Amino acid sequence: MKKISFRIFLGLIATVLFSGVAVAESQVPQSVQQIHLSFAPLVKKTSPAVVNIYAKRVVKEKMRSISPFFNDPFFNQFFNGSQFGGSVRTRIKNSLGSGVIVDTTGVIATNNHVVRNATEINVVMADGREFTAKKLLSDNGTDLAILKIDTEGEKLPFLKLADSDAVEVGDLVLAIGNPFGVGQTVTSGIVSGVARTDVGISHYNFFIQTDAAINPGNSGGALVDMKGYLIGINSTIFSKSGGSLGIGFAVPANMVRTVIEASRHGGRVVRPWMGMSSQTITPDMVESLGLKKAQGSLINYVRSSGPADMAGIKRGDVILSINGMDVSDPEALKFRLATVSIGSPILLKVWRDKKPFEVTIIAAPPPEDPPREETLIKGANPLSGAVVVNISPALIEEIGQLSQESGVVILRVEGGKAASLGLGKGDILLSINGKKVISVDQLRKLLKSNNIRRWQIQIQRGSRMMKLTITR
Repeated sequence: MKKISFRIFLGLIATVLFSGVAVAESQVPQSVQQIHLSFAPLVKKTSPAVVNIYAKRVVKEKMRSISPFFNDPFFNQFFNGSQFGGSVRTRIKNSLGSGVIVDTTGVIATNNHVVRNATEINVVMADGREFTAKKLLSDNGTDLAILKIDTEGEKLPFLKLADSDAVEVGDLVLAIGNPFGVGQTVTSGIVSGVARTDVGISHYNFFIQTDAAINPGNSGGALVDMKGYLIGINSTIFSKSGGSLGIGFAVPANMVRTVIEASRHGGRVVRPWMGMSSQTITPDMVESLGLKKAQGSLINYVRSSGPADMAGIKRGDVILSINGMDVSDPEALKFRLATVSIGSPILLKVWRDKKPFEVTIIAAPPPEDPPREETLIKGANPLSGAVVVNISPALIEEIGQLSQESGVVILRVEGGKAASLGLGKGDILLSINGKKVISVDQLRKLLKSNNIRRWQIQIQRGSRMMKLTITR
């Protein structure tokens, strides 16, 4: 018997599964007709629902200065815009990606990084037709965005969303997108991992891993199963060269579904808030917790009067599952919570004192407590031009993870001294001239004096702490 390639063998299995024939065990081809089976019927069924996306945005960049010292925020405040410090120019930057039609009326799911800050978004269908799209929703936490094109009543082909929790390692998949801008391309492979939580791509790290070739331009494209259902939105690749190394990651369809629903009901994703945080269980903790293995997520903080506290959750408890789905670590816990709709019950399986118990909590939105008090800072001070707000659970959900749950954070910068110092969204103001910043009202009082000649500002930016000294 002649040897056959592994790709032909995959094609045989795929077609048998797609045709609905039950296979008890893997078999080699029995005829010439079987050898020539292919993915073509599945591709014809799914590819019309995958589109190419071309986005334009205006970016500002500083032209090269004559000295590296003038790129320093301190010197920049004196020479900004001058011939010494370099001028600022604007240019149009284009980005390329893919998208998936998920509704017959022209609703499209894609990656947020494909259309972030876009001033113009164009969608090209598989048949060559082009549409201008508007953005319905952007969700930085999942790196997903929902677009809409005007079809003038025409019904478009679309992909139905699968239950991504049913996906298993070894399942055959197709990745459809527009890699490198060469046009729609299809690659095949298998699911090589599920529930990947250590990727570090977005705030909600919980991905389907595949070895189907995914390259730049595939972002936002479809990962489909052998039934033609969408199991994920291709998001990123692991690569040292920029090309595919056989490790690609897709946002699971169950997460995509929650973002699509949010775009239909208010245009903003609101996820349940529990008022607790957790950490990974390490092997050396297993015995002391009375577990058989390192599983679940260990609660290390419970906010007083929050939903978890009111339900009786305590520091030191281990969350084993949510609504019957196992929780392996804190990232899995965040993902499971994020896929629950507000107002729905959350059934927690909890481990305490070496035995399990269950508790039900109704999913509630994060509160804006304290009120944000959005304020534009004015006057002769280094924060002039910054818009600041009080940190609350609702604000953290809105702008992304912050390093602390209280205090004051910069929401945006509208120019002024704050812009010249390089301050930006997400910067937490820790102290002004040695005094801790605890609220927007108190910050206004700290900045009120016009007689201060030397300012010392301490800022938290992500995991980094910065100290600025400004003299005028």
